[in-house]
Amino acid sequence: MLSSRRTHVLTRVLAAAVTLAVAATLAAGCGKSDPTTGADGKTVLRYQGQTGQVTAFELAADLGYFDKIQLHWESDSTSGPANIQAAATRQIEFGSAFNGAVVKLIAGGAAVTSVLGSYGADEKSFTGYFVRDDSGITSARDLIGKKIGVNTLGAHHEFITKEWLHRQGLSEHEIQQVQFVVLPPVSTEDALRKGQIDVAALGSVFRDTAIERGGLHPLFTDKDIFGTFDYGTYVFRDDFIDRHPDAVRDFVQGTARATRWLQVTPRDEVVARFDAIIRKRGRNENTDLLKFWKSSSIPVPGGVVDERELQIWIDWLVRSGELPDGKLKAEDLYTNKDNPYANGTYPPASGPTGEAVAAK
Repeated sequence: MLSSRRTHVLTRVLAAAVTLAVAATLAAGCGKSDPTTGADGKTVLRYQGQTGQVTAFELAADLGYFDKIQLHWESDSTSGPANIQAAATRQIEFGSAFNGAVVKLIAGGAAVTSVLGSYGADEKSFTGYFVRDDSGITSARDLIGKKIGVNTLGAHHEFITKEWLHRQGLSEHEIQQVQFVVLPPVSTEDALRKGQIDVAALGSVFRDTAIERGGLHPLFTDKDIFGTFDYGTYVFRDDFIDRHPDAVRDFVQGTARATRWLQVTPRDEVVARFDAIIRKRGRNENTDLLKFWKSSSIPVPGGVVDERELQIWIDWLVRSGELPDGKLKAEDLYTNKDNPYANGTYPPASGPTGEAVAAK
């Protein structure tokens, strides 16, 4: 396994490489053509999906909430940071990631804007950071020199863990001694049980099945730290927003309504709809994970973005020395202007979209 210092250095090197790659590709892609227009005149938005799962925008398309756009699946995403990098480098039109990763991408020079909440933690859906019952780990200080299994570096799991360690009183030097090990979510629980890691970040089906098998308990959860909270957003490139405002507006209003549909619709109806969507799209996917679906995970009606959901990670990056103080302001990184729920009223998910007044 990598040492803590080597992991920390590698993370910074990778971040720098990503920044350079984004800048280079953006410069090279300036002359690329705009998205294609379908036979019906709708703007085609390319995207990356998630195998065996249905996103809010895919649901919106199935519910008939889009008028001016149609979706085109390119591939499945490997991680949030990779997804928004693909959007920034014009491989797709939009992406979704943890807000800390969004802030880092923008700090690295990518011209993107958050337009809608994409995932979070509510009372039913959240991530737990699990230890073995016999591990002897009971506090943050016990994690110095230990290994934590996460799905990718520089994203939700790493940020949340470091924030918890900071709040528990560890210094930046002590936090740097905690090692993050990248593992596929499907393998993380097994690595914990075999003693290959000391803590496992487990969410959704992976958390639920681990609890069923017993022998593990959460040391902390993301919900413990922030309560119910939106953690991620959908982003579009700024130049795309400027050239295709109607397409972005349609994406936001439709996806917001689909998010609200998920928030108010009985679970069994949601799961049945997801099952039908997955079968119709014909990607040879396994639908077994649907039985573990609990909620949208987004606590805010319609996925309206709150400034603090970005500011908290700006502050985190400043505190850790990865971002100069004052370089970014959260208010410049997002907009709610196209979200029909931004005025604080909640039109029916299946009814008229309403008008987003008093929005940023």
